[in-house]
Amino acid sequence: MSDAGDFVDRTLQYEATWERAAEAQARFGNELEFYGASVGAVRGTIRDLARRYTNMSHDEVTALSSELWNVPVFERRLAAIVLLQSNVSRLDNTDLTRIEGFLRGAGLPELVDPLTVDVVLPLMQGLTGANRARADASLLRWSGDDDPWLRRAAHAVNAKITCA
Repeated sequence: MSDAGDFVDRTLQYEATWERAAEAQARFGNELEFYGASVGAVRGTIRDLARRYTNMSHDEVTALSSELWNVPVFERRLAAIVLLQSNVSRLDNTDLTRIEGFLRGAGLPELVDPLTVDVVLPLMQGLTGANRARADASLLRWSGDDDPWLRRAAHAVNAKITCA
């Protein structure tokens, strides 16, 4: 695990309570594990990460998001989303492949929706020219995919872009 990934994981576990973990497990099921850290703790951890690891590059941000996502723990995956959200201006259309994998493995609307609204939508809104055309083609493909989470994301982004 990277130093940054270890920092996030340790902090999330430190901020957790077993009561909150049990409540989340009862609410969301057994598809993921739960540390029991609050959403505020997740956001605070990523804010502290940014102070500790200043000026992370695009590659560092995306690698860390994958590292966090690869362990099936809700708070780690939410931290990956908050990290991407905090660095969405550094992302480009090529990052949609990584995000597609995250959406396919999300399993919960509580992960799909913030990833869609807080990462994919602003990413799409910031793209122009050929990069936007490639991203639009990805969303079109997502909208016809068999994966319900991917379709949900595509339809939500397309609806918001159309209304704007």
